[in-house]
Amino acid sequence: MLQRHPAVGLGVALASAAAFGTSGAFAKSLLLGGWSPGAIVTLRIGIAAAVLLIPTILSLRGRWSVLRRNAALVFGYGLTGVAGCQLAYFNAVSHLSVGVALLLEYLAPVLIVGWLWARHRQTPRRLTFVGVVLAMLGLLLVLDLAGGARVSMVGVAWGLVAAVCLVLYFLLAARTDDALPPIALAGGGLVVGIVVLGAAGLTGILDVTAGARTVHVGSSAVQWWVPILVVSIVAAAFAYVAGVAAVRMLGAKVSSFVALTEVLFAIVFAWLVLGELPMPMQLLGGVLIVAGLVAVRADETRAVAAERAQQHTSPLVQPTTQGGVGR
Repeated sequence: MLQRHPAVGLGVALASAAAFGTSGAFAKSLLLGGWSPGAIVTLRIGIAAAVLLIPTILSLRGRWSVLRRNAALVFGYGLTGVAGCQLAYFNAVSHLSVGVALLLEYLAPVLIVGWLWARHRQTPRRLTFVGVVLAMLGLLLVLDLAGGARVSMVGVAWGLVAAVCLVLYFLLAARTDDALPPIALAGGGLVVGIVVLGAAGLTGILDVTAGARTVHVGSSAVQWWVPILVVSIVAAAFAYVAGVAAVRMLGAKVSSFVALTEVLFAIVFAWLVLGELPMPMQLLGGVLIVAGLVAVRADETRAVAAERAQQHTSPLVQPTTQGGVGR
């Protein structure tokens, strides 16, 4: 069972967001080299699934009943959080600017708050509302949407599908029992994802056109497989495992807000790898995102502390004759 220590969980969540954030800078070299988004994502998920196959089997230690018990969740995770999210996002990008598509996808944290409110009667508290507003404002500034973004209703629809898939990614990762290791959920989900993406490519739903064999990462010319390995191993295999572990530690709502930092990390890596400097407004947006995360996390910490205090003072908790505490 994973320990839900806030600091460790936050660190793992940030590591996952940073790893996901590397994909843009390295995938851009392939896109400029004529590779289709579908080809990149299919290779990315396929290689990541292969990398995690043996670790997934070893992590289960022969406990196949655990995998069978969570089969529906693993399938749903791979279908929505891996394949569905990727397909929907790249379809959105084909109709919208990358900034608008990302903004629509990262409406997921707001949707999660709304889902928990509607489904589980978890009314968002004041700090959570503040965190939502700050994070969304920060995301608007980071994406720099004032730079002439074009809007298409078809693209908006695909972007909202990507957001729903991202919501399911967080909610399904949080629902699996602790007996299923994070690496097994991630590995199983990637296998499901590559099957779905492969089928989409074979049927022509997904364009899987390969491009140049030599591409440019920054000022360096490298073979096509170099950026592919980075986006597969770092931005997929490691990122998905760390992401599942973070959700187990922090819960779906907080993890989804931390995931917003992926956009900020993507800008930083674009600066370091491609020399694309972030604008002052984007830096301000990053500050607002961090402030939103702090507000949501502080709200969760305060709620947990209040719940524990209430449990300690509950009249149902009575001292026992052995000097312990009984319920």
